[in-house]
Amino acid sequence: MIDFRPIFYVVGRVLVVLAILMLAPAVLDGRAGLHSGADFLEAAIITGGVGLMLSVATANGLGLGLNARQAYLMTAAIWGVVPMFAALPLMLGPPHLRFIDAYFEAVSGITTTGSTVLVGLDSLSPGVNLWRAMLNSVGGLGIAFVAMIFLPVLRVGGMQYFKTEGFDTFGKALPRATDIARQLVIVYFGMTLACGLTYAALGMDQLSAVVNGMATIATGGFSNNDASFSAFGPAVQYAGAFFMILGSLPYIRFVQLLNGQARPLWIDSQIRAYLRWIALAVLSVTAWRLVTHGGSAEETFRWALFNLVSIMSSTGFFAGDFGSWGGYMLVVAFLIGVIGACAGSSAAGLSVFRVQVAASALAAQIRQIGSPSRVVAVRYEGRAVGDDVISGLILFITGFVLLMGVMTVAMTLLGVDAMSALFGVWTSIGNIGYGFGPLAARTGTFVDYPDGAKAIMILAMIMGRLGLMAVLVLFLPRFWRD
Repeated sequence: MIDFRPIFYVVGRVLVVLAILMLAPAVLDGRAGLHSGADFLEAAIITGGVGLMLSVATANGLGLGLNARQAYLMTAAIWGVVPMFAALPLMLGPPHLRFIDAYFEAVSGITTTGSTVLVGLDSLSPGVNLWRAMLNSVGGLGIAFVAMIFLPVLRVGGMQYFKTEGFDTFGKALPRATDIARQLVIVYFGMTLACGLTYAALGMDQLSAVVNGMATIATGGFSNNDASFSAFGPAVQYAGAFFMILGSLPYIRFVQLLNGQARPLWIDSQIRAYLRWIALAVLSVTAWRLVTHGGSAEETFRWALFNLVSIMSSTGFFAGDFGSWGGYMLVVAFLIGVIGACAGSSAAGLSVFRVQVAASALAAQIRQIGSPSRVVAVRYEGRAVGDDVISGLILFITGFVLLMGVMTVAMTLLGVDAMSALFGVWTSIGNIGYGFGPLAARTGTFVDYPDGAKAIMILAMIMGRLGLMAVLVLFLPRFWRD
Protein backbone atom coordinates (compact mmCIF):
# COMPACT_ATOMS: atom_id res chain seq x y z
CA MET A 1 0.00 0.00 0.00
CA ILE A 2 1.27 3.49 -0.86
CA ASP A 3 2.17 5.66 2.12
CA PHE A 4 0.73 9.09 1.32
CA ARG A 5 2.20 10.87 4.33
CA PRO A 6 5.44 12.05 2.68
CA ILE A 7 3.43 13.26 -0.33
CA PHE A 8 0.96 15.27 1.75
CA TYR A 9 3.82 16.63 3.87
CA VAL A 10 5.60 18.14 0.86
CA VAL A 11 2.33 19.42 -0.65
CA GLY A 12 1.48 21.03 2.68
CA ARG A 13 4.84 22.77 2.88
CA VAL A 14 4.54 23.96 -0.71
CA LEU A 15 1.13 25.45 0.15
CA VAL A 16 2.71 27.29 3.09
CA VAL A 17 5.29 28.79 0.75
CA LEU A 18 2.50 29.69 -1.69
CA ALA A 19 0.64 31.46 1.12
CA ILE A 20 3.74 33.48 1.96
CA LEU A 21 4.08 34.50 -1.69
CA MET A 22 0.49 35.78 -1.66
CA LEU A 23 1.53 38.44 0.84
CA ALA A 24 3.45 40.36 -1.84
CA PRO A 25 0.39 41.19 -4.01
CA ALA A 26 -1.62 41.69 -0.80
CA VAL A 27 0.78 44.41 0.32
CA LEU A 28 0.94 45.94 -3.18
CA ASP A 29 -2.84 46.25 -3.49
CA GLY A 30 -3.23 47.18 0.17
CA ARG A 31 -0.83 50.11 -0.18
CA ALA A 32 -2.82 51.22 -3.24
CA GLY A 33 -5.97 51.27 -1.10
CA LEU A 34 -7.60 48.44 -3.05
CA HIS A 35 -9.88 45.87 -1.38
CA SER A 36 -8.19 43.10 -3.38
CA GLY A 37 -5.33 43.38 -0.87
CA ALA A 38 -7.66 41.93 1.77
CA ASP A 39 -8.77 39.24 -0.71
CA PHE A 40 -5.18 38.13 -1.17
CA LEU A 41 -4.70 38.09 2.60
CA GLU A 42 -7.80 35.92 3.02
CA ALA A 43 -6.53 33.53 0.33
CA ALA A 44 -3.14 33.42 2.07
CA ILE A 45 -4.73 32.54 5.42
CA ILE A 46 -6.79 29.73 3.86
CA THR A 47 -3.85 28.36 1.87
CA GLY A 48 -1.40 28.62 4.76
CA GLY A 49 -3.88 27.07 7.18
CA VAL A 50 -4.52 24.05 4.96
CA GLY A 51 -0.81 23.69 4.28
CA LEU A 52 0.07 23.76 7.98
CA MET A 53 -2.62 21.23 8.87
CA LEU A 54 -1.42 18.89 6.11
CA SER A 55 2.24 19.11 7.10
CA VAL A 56 1.57 18.75 10.85
CA ALA A 57 -0.82 15.81 10.34
CA THR A 58 1.70 13.93 8.19
CA ALA A 59 4.92 14.86 9.99
CA ASN A 60 5.10 11.33 11.43
CA GLY A 61 5.93 10.14 7.93
CA LEU A 62 9.25 11.98 7.87
CA GLY A 63 12.41 9.95 7.43
CA LEU A 64 10.66 7.04 5.72
CA GLY A 65 12.11 7.82 2.31
CA LEU A 66 10.35 8.33 -0.99
CA ASN A 67 10.07 5.59 -3.60
CA ALA A 68 9.45 6.02 -7.34
CA ARG A 69 5.65 5.67 -7.05
CA GLN A 70 5.51 8.29 -4.32
CA ALA A 71 7.69 10.63 -6.40
CA TYR A 72 5.29 10.40 -9.34
CA LEU A 73 2.29 10.94 -7.08
CA MET A 74 3.93 13.88 -5.34
CA THR A 75 4.71 15.52 -8.67
CA ALA A 76 1.15 15.11 -9.93
CA ALA A 77 -0.24 16.31 -6.58
CA ILE A 78 1.87 19.46 -6.59
CA TRP A 79 0.93 20.41 -10.15
CA GLY A 80 -2.72 19.49 -9.67
CA VAL A 81 -3.50 20.71 -6.14
CA VAL A 82 -1.36 23.84 -5.81
CA PRO A 83 -3.17 25.68 -8.68
CA MET A 84 -6.47 25.18 -6.82
CA PHE A 85 -5.17 27.36 -4.01
CA ALA A 86 -3.33 29.68 -6.38
CA ALA A 87 -6.72 30.34 -7.99
CA LEU A 88 -8.30 31.54 -4.73
CA PRO A 89 -7.35 35.24 -5.09
CA LEU A 90 -8.89 35.30 -8.56
CA MET A 91 -12.15 33.94 -7.15
CA LEU A 92 -12.40 35.82 -3.84
CA GLY A 93 -11.67 39.24 -5.35
CA PRO A 94 -11.55 40.98 -8.72
CA PRO A 95 -11.82 39.62 -11.38
CA HIS A 96 -14.19 37.26 -9.45
CA LEU A 97 -13.70 34.30 -11.79
CA ARG A 98 -15.71 31.08 -11.64
CA PHE A 99 -13.75 28.07 -10.39
CA ILE A 100 -13.15 26.56 -13.85
CA ASP A 101 -11.82 29.87 -15.18
CA ALA A 102 -9.73 30.61 -12.08
CA TYR A 103 -8.28 27.09 -12.09
CA PHE A 104 -7.56 27.38 -15.83
CA GLU A 105 -5.72 30.66 -15.23
CA ALA A 106 -3.73 29.27 -12.31
CA VAL A 107 -2.80 26.04 -14.13
CA SER A 108 -1.82 28.07 -17.18
CA GLY A 109 0.40 30.24 -14.99
CA ILE A 110 2.08 27.48 -13.01
CA THR A 111 2.64 25.28 -16.07
CA THR A 112 4.07 28.39 -17.80
CA THR A 113 1.58 27.97 -20.64
CA GLY A 114 0.48 31.59 -20.79
CA SER A 115 -3.07 31.00 -22.05
CA THR A 116 -5.56 33.30 -20.34
CA VAL A 117 -9.30 33.71 -19.94
CA LEU A 118 -8.96 37.28 -18.70
CA VAL A 119 -10.00 40.24 -20.83
CA GLY A 120 -8.98 43.71 -19.64
CA LEU A 121 -5.55 42.97 -18.16
CA ASP A 122 -4.74 46.68 -18.22
CA SER A 123 -7.57 47.35 -15.76
CA LEU A 124 -6.66 44.61 -13.28
CA SER A 125 -5.15 45.63 -9.96
CA PRO A 126 -1.34 45.69 -9.73
CA GLY A 127 -1.50 42.84 -7.23
CA VAL A 128 -3.46 40.55 -9.53
CA ASN A 129 -1.06 41.16 -12.42
CA LEU A 130 1.90 40.63 -10.11
CA TRP A 131 0.33 37.39 -8.84
CA ARG A 132 -0.10 36.05 -12.36
CA ALA A 133 3.55 36.80 -13.10
CA MET A 134 4.58 35.16 -9.83
CA LEU A 135 2.70 32.01 -10.85
CA ASN A 136 4.75 31.97 -14.05
CA SER A 137 7.96 32.44 -12.11
CA VAL A 138 7.08 29.79 -9.52
CA GLY A 139 6.08 27.39 -12.28
CA GLY A 140 9.23 27.94 -14.32
CA LEU A 141 11.41 26.11 -11.85
CA GLY A 142 10.17 27.47 -8.56
CA ILE A 143 8.06 24.52 -7.49
CA ALA A 144 11.03 22.26 -8.09
CA PHE A 145 13.12 24.55 -5.88
CA VAL A 146 10.52 24.52 -3.12
CA ALA A 147 10.10 20.74 -3.23
CA MET A 148 13.86 20.23 -3.17
CA ILE A 149 14.03 22.13 0.13
CA PHE A 150 11.93 19.45 1.80
CA LEU A 151 13.08 16.29 0.01
CA PRO A 152 16.28 15.98 2.08
CA VAL A 153 14.08 15.79 5.19
CA LEU A 154 12.47 12.73 3.59
CA ARG A 155 15.92 11.18 3.06
CA VAL A 156 15.69 11.42 -0.69
CA GLY A 157 18.54 12.54 -2.92
CA GLY A 158 16.03 14.26 -5.13
CA MET A 159 16.85 12.84 -8.55
CA GLN A 160 13.48 11.03 -8.63
CA TYR A 161 11.68 14.36 -8.50
CA PHE A 162 13.75 15.84 -11.31
CA LYS A 163 13.04 12.76 -13.46
CA THR A 164 9.29 12.80 -12.87
CA GLU A 165 9.24 16.46 -13.88
CA GLY A 166 10.98 15.63 -17.12
CA PHE A 167 14.05 17.53 -15.92
CA ASP A 168 17.21 16.44 -17.71
CA THR A 169 20.52 17.06 -15.93
CA PHE A 170 22.50 16.05 -19.04
CA GLY A 171 24.92 13.71 -17.39
CA LYS A 172 24.42 14.95 -13.82
CA ALA A 173 26.91 17.79 -14.19
CA LEU A 174 26.65 18.36 -10.44
CA PRO A 175 26.84 15.56 -7.83
CA ARG A 176 23.63 16.15 -5.90
CA ALA A 177 20.16 17.41 -6.71
CA THR A 178 20.33 19.90 -3.83
CA ASP A 179 23.48 21.39 -5.35
CA ILE A 180 21.73 21.62 -8.71
CA ALA A 181 18.73 23.34 -7.14
CA ARG A 182 20.86 25.83 -5.24
CA GLN A 183 22.77 26.98 -8.29
CA LEU A 184 19.68 26.92 -10.49
CA VAL A 185 18.14 29.47 -8.11
CA ILE A 186 21.05 31.81 -8.75
CA VAL A 187 20.86 31.34 -12.53
CA TYR A 188 17.08 31.55 -12.78
CA PHE A 189 16.52 34.62 -10.67
CA GLY A 190 19.71 36.24 -11.94
CA MET A 191 18.36 36.05 -15.50
CA THR A 192 14.94 37.26 -14.31
CA LEU A 193 16.55 40.30 -12.68
CA ALA A 194 18.64 41.04 -15.77
CA CYS A 195 15.57 40.78 -18.00
CA GLY A 196 13.47 43.07 -15.80
CA LEU A 197 16.22 45.69 -15.56
CA THR A 198 16.67 45.60 -19.34
CA TYR A 199 12.96 46.16 -19.89
CA ALA A 200 12.99 49.06 -17.42
CA ALA A 201 16.00 50.62 -19.13
CA LEU A 202 14.17 50.40 -22.47
CA GLY A 203 11.15 52.30 -21.20
CA MET A 204 8.79 49.89 -19.43
CA ASP A 205 7.20 51.15 -16.23
CA GLN A 206 8.25 49.43 -13.03
CA LEU A 207 5.32 47.01 -12.73
CA SER A 208 5.46 46.04 -16.42
CA ALA A 209 9.21 45.41 -16.18
CA VAL A 210 8.75 43.13 -13.16
CA VAL A 211 5.73 41.26 -14.56
CA ASN A 212 7.10 40.77 -18.06
CA GLY A 213 10.59 39.98 -16.77
CA MET A 214 9.24 37.13 -14.64
CA ALA A 215 7.04 35.82 -17.44
CA THR A 216 9.81 35.99 -20.05
CA ILE A 217 12.47 33.94 -18.25
CA ALA A 218 9.84 31.47 -17.04
CA THR A 219 8.66 31.22 -20.68
CA GLY A 220 5.23 31.85 -19.16
CA GLY A 221 3.78 34.65 -21.28
CA PHE A 222 1.51 36.32 -18.69
CA SER A 223 1.69 40.02 -19.54
CA ASN A 224 -0.10 42.85 -17.77
CA ASN A 225 -1.30 44.29 -21.09
CA ASP A 226 -4.06 43.00 -23.36
CA ALA A 227 -1.83 44.06 -26.26
CA SER A 228 1.09 42.04 -24.82
CA PHE A 229 4.35 43.28 -26.41
CA SER A 230 2.47 45.25 -29.07
CA ALA A 231 2.26 47.90 -26.35
CA PHE A 232 6.03 48.40 -26.46
CA GLY A 233 8.55 49.62 -29.00
CA PRO A 234 10.93 47.72 -31.30
CA ALA A 235 13.84 47.74 -28.82
CA VAL A 236 11.72 46.02 -26.15
CA GLN A 237 10.51 43.43 -28.67
CA TYR A 238 14.06 42.57 -29.73
CA ALA A 239 15.08 42.33 -26.06
CA GLY A 240 12.08 40.12 -25.39
CA ALA A 241 13.05 37.72 -28.18
CA PHE A 242 16.61 37.53 -26.81
CA PHE A 243 15.54 36.76 -23.25
CA MET A 244 12.88 34.27 -24.38
CA ILE A 245 15.64 32.35 -26.15
CA LEU A 246 17.82 32.49 -23.02
CA GLY A 247 14.94 31.22 -20.89
CA SER A 248 14.36 28.25 -23.20
CA LEU A 249 17.96 26.96 -23.17
CA PRO A 250 19.02 24.14 -20.80
CA TYR A 251 19.50 25.72 -17.38
CA ILE A 252 22.16 23.20 -16.50
CA ARG A 253 24.41 24.78 -19.13
CA PHE A 254 24.18 28.10 -17.32
CA VAL A 255 24.99 26.33 -14.06
CA GLN A 256 28.08 24.88 -15.72
CA LEU A 257 28.93 28.36 -16.99
CA LEU A 258 28.58 29.65 -13.43
CA ASN A 259 31.11 27.01 -12.40
CA GLY A 260 33.59 28.16 -15.04
CA GLN A 261 32.69 25.59 -17.69
CA ALA A 262 31.76 27.60 -20.78
CA ARG A 263 32.50 24.92 -23.39
CA PRO A 264 29.37 22.75 -22.80
CA LEU A 265 27.16 25.75 -23.60
CA TRP A 266 28.89 26.48 -26.91
CA ILE A 267 29.16 22.90 -28.16
CA ASP A 268 25.72 21.61 -27.10
CA SER A 269 24.23 20.26 -30.34
CA GLN A 270 20.69 20.77 -28.98
CA ILE A 271 21.31 24.49 -28.51
CA ARG A 272 22.88 24.83 -31.95
CA ALA A 273 19.97 23.01 -33.59
CA TYR A 274 17.45 25.11 -31.66
CA LEU A 275 19.03 28.35 -32.86
CA ARG A 276 19.29 27.07 -36.44
CA TRP A 277 15.64 26.04 -36.54
CA ILE A 278 14.51 29.38 -35.12
CA ALA A 279 16.59 31.21 -37.72
CA LEU A 280 15.19 29.08 -40.54
CA ALA A 281 11.61 29.61 -39.36
CA VAL A 282 12.00 33.37 -38.95
CA LEU A 283 13.80 33.97 -42.25
CA SER A 284 11.42 31.78 -44.27
CA VAL A 285 8.28 33.36 -42.79
CA THR A 286 9.74 36.85 -43.24
CA ALA A 287 10.57 36.15 -46.90
CA TRP A 288 7.12 34.61 -47.53
CA ARG A 289 5.34 37.59 -45.96
CA LEU A 290 7.38 40.16 -47.89
CA VAL A 291 6.82 38.37 -51.20
CA THR A 292 3.08 37.90 -50.70
CA HIS A 293 2.16 41.13 -48.88
CA GLY A 294 5.11 43.51 -49.05
CA GLY A 295 5.54 46.05 -46.26
CA SER A 296 8.46 47.12 -44.10
CA ALA A 297 11.24 44.53 -44.11
CA GLU A 298 12.40 45.47 -40.58
CA GLU A 299 8.92 45.36 -39.07
CA THR A 300 8.06 42.10 -40.80
CA PHE A 301 11.31 40.52 -39.61
CA ARG A 302 10.83 41.83 -36.05
CA TRP A 303 7.28 40.52 -35.74
CA ALA A 304 8.26 37.16 -37.25
CA LEU A 305 11.25 36.93 -34.90
CA PHE A 306 9.37 37.87 -31.75
CA ASN A 307 6.28 35.75 -32.36
CA LEU A 308 8.01 32.64 -33.66
CA VAL A 309 10.51 32.73 -30.80
CA SER A 310 7.56 33.14 -28.44
CA ILE A 311 5.87 30.07 -29.96
CA MET A 312 8.92 27.80 -30.15
CA SER A 313 10.06 28.76 -26.64
CA SER A 314 6.46 28.08 -25.47
CA THR A 315 6.21 31.55 -23.94
CA GLY A 316 2.99 32.98 -25.34
CA PHE A 317 3.69 36.70 -25.78
CA PHE A 318 2.64 38.28 -29.07
CA ALA A 319 3.40 41.46 -31.02
CA GLY A 320 1.73 43.10 -34.03
CA ASP A 321 -0.92 41.46 -36.17
CA PHE A 322 1.10 38.26 -36.60
CA GLY A 323 -1.88 36.06 -35.70
CA SER A 324 -3.72 37.22 -38.83
CA TRP A 325 -0.93 36.32 -41.26
CA GLY A 326 -2.28 32.77 -41.81
CA GLY A 327 -1.07 30.59 -44.67
CA TYR A 328 2.54 29.43 -44.54
CA MET A 329 3.02 31.09 -41.14
CA LEU A 330 0.42 28.82 -39.52
CA VAL A 331 2.16 25.70 -40.83
CA VAL A 332 5.55 26.86 -39.54
CA ALA A 333 4.09 28.00 -36.20
CA PHE A 334 2.33 24.67 -35.69
CA LEU A 335 5.49 22.64 -36.43
CA ILE A 336 7.88 24.63 -34.25
CA GLY A 337 5.26 24.74 -31.49
CA VAL A 338 5.10 20.95 -31.48
CA ILE A 339 8.90 20.69 -31.46
CA GLY A 340 9.28 23.20 -28.63
CA ALA A 341 12.54 24.34 -27.11
CA CYS A 342 15.40 22.65 -25.29
CA ALA A 343 15.07 19.84 -22.79
CA GLY A 344 16.16 20.97 -19.34
CA SER A 345 14.41 24.34 -19.55
CA SER A 346 10.93 25.42 -18.43
CA ALA A 347 9.71 25.15 -22.04
CA ALA A 348 7.58 22.22 -23.23
CA GLY A 349 6.71 20.47 -26.50
CA LEU A 350 8.52 17.41 -27.81
CA SER A 351 11.86 19.21 -27.19
CA VAL A 352 14.69 19.70 -29.65
CA PHE A 353 16.64 16.87 -28.03
CA ARG A 354 13.90 14.30 -28.65
CA VAL A 355 13.39 15.46 -32.23
CA GLN A 356 17.13 15.22 -32.89
CA VAL A 357 17.34 11.67 -31.56
CA ALA A 358 14.19 10.68 -33.46
CA ALA A 359 15.67 12.09 -36.68
CA SER A 360 18.89 10.19 -36.04
CA ALA A 361 16.92 6.97 -35.45
CA LEU A 362 14.96 7.48 -38.66
CA ALA A 363 18.15 8.10 -40.64
CA ALA A 364 19.72 4.97 -39.15
CA GLN A 365 16.67 2.92 -40.09
CA ILE A 366 16.79 4.20 -43.67
CA ARG A 367 20.49 3.33 -43.94
CA GLN A 368 19.74 -0.10 -42.48
CA ILE A 369 17.12 -0.72 -45.19
CA GLY A 370 19.63 0.24 -47.88
CA SER A 371 22.32 -2.01 -46.39
CA PRO A 372 20.58 -4.89 -44.53
CA SER A 373 23.85 -6.56 -43.53
CA ARG A 374 25.24 -3.36 -42.04
CA VAL A 375 24.89 -2.59 -38.33
CA VAL A 376 23.86 1.04 -38.02
CA ALA A 377 23.88 2.62 -34.54
CA VAL A 378 21.78 5.59 -33.55
CA ARG A 379 24.08 8.32 -32.31
CA TYR A 380 23.70 11.63 -30.54
CA GLU A 381 26.69 13.97 -30.11
CA GLY A 382 28.93 11.10 -31.18
CA ARG A 383 27.62 8.68 -28.55
CA ALA A 384 25.53 5.60 -29.26
CA VAL A 385 21.92 5.85 -28.04
CA GLY A 386 20.63 2.75 -26.27
CA ASP A 387 17.56 0.82 -27.38
CA ASP A 388 15.80 1.68 -24.12
CA VAL A 389 16.17 5.38 -24.89
CA ILE A 390 14.86 4.87 -28.44
CA SER A 391 11.88 2.88 -27.13
CA GLY A 392 11.06 5.56 -24.57
CA LEU A 393 11.40 8.24 -27.23
CA ILE A 394 9.04 6.45 -29.63
CA LEU A 395 6.55 5.94 -26.79
CA PHE A 396 6.66 9.62 -25.87
CA ILE A 397 6.27 10.95 -29.41
CA THR A 398 3.51 8.45 -30.18
CA GLY A 399 1.69 9.37 -26.99
CA PHE A 400 2.09 13.08 -27.72
CA VAL A 401 0.59 12.77 -31.20
CA LEU A 402 -2.21 10.42 -30.11
CA LEU A 403 -3.18 12.64 -27.18
CA MET A 404 -3.31 15.66 -29.45
CA GLY A 405 -5.64 13.77 -31.77
CA VAL A 406 -7.87 12.33 -29.04
CA MET A 407 -8.19 15.63 -27.19
CA THR A 408 -8.89 17.53 -30.41
CA VAL A 409 -11.71 15.12 -31.31
CA ALA A 410 -13.07 15.36 -27.76
CA MET A 411 -13.19 19.16 -28.01
CA THR A 412 -14.99 19.06 -31.36
CA LEU A 413 -17.60 16.78 -29.77
CA LEU A 414 -18.18 19.56 -27.25
CA GLY A 415 -19.06 21.96 -30.06
CA VAL A 416 -15.67 23.59 -30.67
CA ASP A 417 -14.81 24.19 -34.32
CA ALA A 418 -11.99 22.05 -35.73
CA MET A 419 -9.38 24.80 -35.99
CA SER A 420 -10.02 26.18 -32.51
CA ALA A 421 -9.98 22.63 -31.10
CA LEU A 422 -6.69 21.67 -32.79
CA PHE A 423 -4.88 24.83 -31.80
CA GLY A 424 -6.45 24.78 -28.33
CA VAL A 425 -4.91 21.36 -27.69
CA TRP A 426 -1.70 22.38 -29.48
CA THR A 427 -1.21 25.44 -27.31
CA SER A 428 -2.07 23.54 -24.11
CA ILE A 429 -0.09 20.32 -24.46
CA GLY A 430 2.87 22.30 -25.80
CA ASN A 431 2.48 24.93 -23.03
CA ILE A 432 2.64 27.52 -25.83
CA GLY A 433 -0.05 29.97 -24.74
CA TYR A 434 -0.59 31.33 -28.24
CA GLY A 435 -4.15 31.38 -29.57
CA PHE A 436 -5.24 30.66 -33.14
CA GLY A 437 -8.72 29.92 -34.46
CA PRO A 438 -12.14 31.59 -34.40
CA LEU A 439 -12.78 31.13 -30.66
CA ALA A 440 -9.46 32.73 -29.69
CA ALA A 441 -9.56 35.45 -32.36
CA ARG A 442 -12.44 37.48 -30.93
CA THR A 443 -10.75 38.45 -27.65
CA GLY A 444 -7.25 37.03 -28.02
CA THR A 445 -8.03 34.82 -25.00
CA PHE A 446 -9.63 31.43 -24.31
CA VAL A 447 -12.65 32.78 -22.46
CA ASP A 448 -15.05 31.77 -25.28
CA TYR A 449 -14.17 28.05 -25.07
CA PRO A 450 -16.87 25.95 -23.33
CA ASP A 451 -16.15 24.68 -19.82
CA GLY A 452 -15.63 21.09 -20.99
CA ALA A 453 -13.03 22.24 -23.49
CA LYS A 454 -11.28 24.25 -20.77
CA ALA A 455 -11.15 21.12 -18.60
CA ILE A 456 -9.50 19.22 -21.46
CA MET A 457 -7.01 22.06 -21.90
CA ILE A 458 -6.23 22.05 -18.17
CA LEU A 459 -5.38 18.34 -18.31
CA ALA A 460 -3.33 18.91 -21.47
CA MET A 461 -1.37 21.75 -19.83
CA ILE A 462 -0.45 19.62 -16.82
CA MET A 463 0.47 16.61 -18.96
CA GLY A 464 2.50 18.78 -21.31
CA ARG A 465 4.42 20.33 -18.42
CA LEU A 466 5.19 17.00 -16.79
CA GLY A 467 6.12 15.19 -20.02
CA LEU A 468 2.98 13.03 -20.40
CA MET A 469 4.36 9.83 -18.87
CA ALA A 470 4.45 11.19 -15.32
CA VAL A 471 0.66 11.59 -15.53
CA LEU A 472 -0.25 8.63 -17.76
CA VAL A 473 1.55 6.20 -15.45
CA LEU A 474 -0.96 7.07 -12.72
CA PHE A 475 -3.75 5.55 -14.82
CA LEU A 476 -2.07 2.13 -15.03
CA PRO A 477 -3.61 -0.41 -12.62
CA ARG A 478 -0.23 -2.02 -11.99
CA PHE A 479 1.10 1.33 -10.71
CA TRP A 480 -1.20 1.00 -7.68
CA ARG A 481 -0.39 -2.65 -6.95
CA ASP A 482 2.09 -3.52 -4.26
